[in-house]
Amino acid sequence: MCGVTTTDVPAATDAGYRRRLLDGMAACIRERGYADTTVADIVRAARTSRRTFYATFADRQDCLVALLHESSQRTIARISASVDRAAAWDVQARQAIEGWIAAVQADPPISLSWIRDVPALGQGHARLFQRETMRAFVDLIRDLTDTPHLRAAGVRPPSEQTATILLGGLRELIAATVEDGRDVETIVDSATEATRRLLGPRP
Repeated sequence: MCGVTTTDVPAATDAGYRRRLLDGMAACIRERGYADTTVADIVRAARTSRRTFYATFADRQDCLVALLHESSQRTIARISASVDRAAAWDVQARQAIEGWIAAVQADPPISLSWIRDVPALGQGHARLFQRETMRAFVDLIRDLTDTPHLRAAGVRPPSEQTATILLGGLRELIAATVEDGRDVETIVDSATEATRRLLGPRP
């Protein structure tokens, strides 16, 4: 049974029910993974009803996408806040990776769900979410590398294709590390080196 959530919100409000259901979904993913989670599991963990669930979300997939949207936004914000834009390029690259890894360490099962579960959901809302999230990460990379300080060091914003290649590799490295039960902090050096090589100064 998934752990019961304890979010202290007014149960009488729609926002309160939504928060409890999202926390219930998160608790179930941490315990058993999305594939083995049912609506019954979610409402049990959230201490709500199926009627409340379907008044809030269209289905289980809709609930997952809403949860992972929140998670991805927090991750992007954490990466951005981790980077000192006045620092040297190699320092900024490491800070960005460390920010991402710290976000993963905060909740590995949820990070893994974003990487593994969403692509398996197929077309429709989930596919749109995946593309929008990847676009947000690409925009983050381009924003972080588009500063006068880095331009003076020979760094330029990468193309969308290059940024996507970097993101895909880092996502797979993170997922494999979490799946193997290893500490994601162990990949910081490799991930930083790959980032420096792919996005570093060019003539």
